[in-house]
Amino acid sequence: MKQVIVYTDGACSGNPGPGGWGAVLLYGEHRKEISGGEPRTTNNRMELTAVIEALKLLKQPCAVELYSDSKYVIDALEKGWAKGWKKRGWVKSDKKPALNPDLWEVLLELTQVHQLKYHWVKGHASNPLNNRCDEMAVAESRKFLA
Repeated sequence: MKQVIVYTDGACSGNPGPGGWGAVLLYGEHRKEISGGEPRTTNNRMELTAVIEALKLLKQPCAVELYSDSKYVIDALEKGWAKGWKKRGWVKSDKKPALNPDLWEVLLELTQVHQLKYHWVKGHASNPLNNRCDEMAVAESRKFLA
């Protein structure tokens, strides 16, 4: 199984507001950067979209080391919260509706294809790849401010 390292980040100017996402994928000597955005969204939607778009690029099942500064994404996947929300009809344990079920549905499907290991990294710190994802995400969000 191919080993892939994925870094992701999302950004939003206002919440909701114009948003962007960025991802860096590393496979051996290869590096691919992708990014995109939406005119009106939330930070969490952009965080999720970054992971989804990165995983969608993988053409076969891979062992993925996923790095994100989003506790929302990492905890919900690693601790099984998102699977629980889905099992309860997109309701959280506190009986409140889970947010972003459309994106979680897609992401949970992708986690069935790949073997993922989750890594939380401190945002806006000394991690160059996380910082690069942040730069791309912010640049994408700014495209909608003009």
